[in-house]
Amino acid sequence: MRFLIDENLSPRICTSLIASGHGATHIRDHGMASATDSQVLAKAATDGLVLITADRGDFGRELALTRAVEPSVILLRQLPDVVRASDVAALLLANLTTVVESALSKGAFVVLTPTAIRVRHLPLH
Repeated sequence: MRFLIDENLSPRICTSLIASGHGATHIRDHGMASATDSQVLAKAATDGLVLITADRGDFGRELALTRAVEPSVILLRQLPDVVRASDVAALLLANLTTVVESALSKGAFVVLTPTAIRVRHLPLH
């Protein structure tokens, strides 16, 4: 899979994802520091990337309001205030099952916590 890491997560997550055979870039790699949620979603959709974020903000709401079918988003929730990039990458990789990857490839909003995962298919209702 190919991922776009949001600015609220460490760019070092990319290193672990790439080492595991995935494509990954950080939003800063695209010169988009401080970009709006709409701009980030548009970038991910245009480039065919799955957005990974810890921002509980407006990504889900925007996808629902626009009834978008892309991009797929992984929302990381309930992470400790201080968490190492390697721990976040390990959590992501441990949960990239065949079922989750299939859903992401078709369009999904995935909420991932250290103890649970919820997959909602796009468009959100």
